[in-house]
Amino acid sequence: MNFLAHIYLSGDNDLLKIGNFMADSIRGNSYLDYPDELRKGILLHRSIDSFTDAHPIYRKSKHRLHEKYGHYSGVIMDIVYDHFLAKNWKTYSDVSLENYAAAFYKLLQDQYELLTEKTQKMIPYMIGRNWLLSYASLEGLEMILFQMDYRTKHRANMQEAIVEVIQYYKEFEEEFMLFFEELQNHCKEKMLEF
Repeated sequence: MNFLAHIYLSGDNDLLKIGNFMADSIRGNSYLDYPDELRKGILLHRSIDSFTDAHPIYRKSKHRLHEKYGHYSGVIMDIVYDHFLAKNWKTYSDVSLENYAAAFYKLLQDQYELLTEKTQKMIPYMIGRNWLLSYASLEGLEMILFQMDYRTKHRANMQEAIVEVIQYYKEFEEEFMLFFEELQNHCKEKMLEF
């Protein structure tokens, strides 16, 4: 799962959202250096990633891309699943995606000092290009895939995956809907452990 899902799966706890959002830039046990709620967010992020990577539905989706994109098929699928979350947002939230994204961007700006340096550097691009809202359209999805490909020095031509996304759109969406219900339940259980 990518940014939108990680934030959404954190519920209403702002610090949990921030920890979950920036967790990829925190390695090993260094998460212990952060306040309690941020630590929980980082651990939730790791749990989401482990659950996702091992899940048979997600693996089935990812497998369609593996031959062409190799290791990057997982990166692409994370972004594609965020597309389906954004596209079907009204199924999951009473708050519009526009307002949800704006509130999260404000939260990041208000809590800027809590963010890792890597996350701080990313924020202007994220807000400027409104990544969270961009997920909802195929054009936005293609733009995000292009940006991810740029960040990986064009190793996989990820933006070309839009062809497979369109080709298998119905299958990917059905798989996402089934998978995301299970992931939501997993996260609810995980947060009870904190």
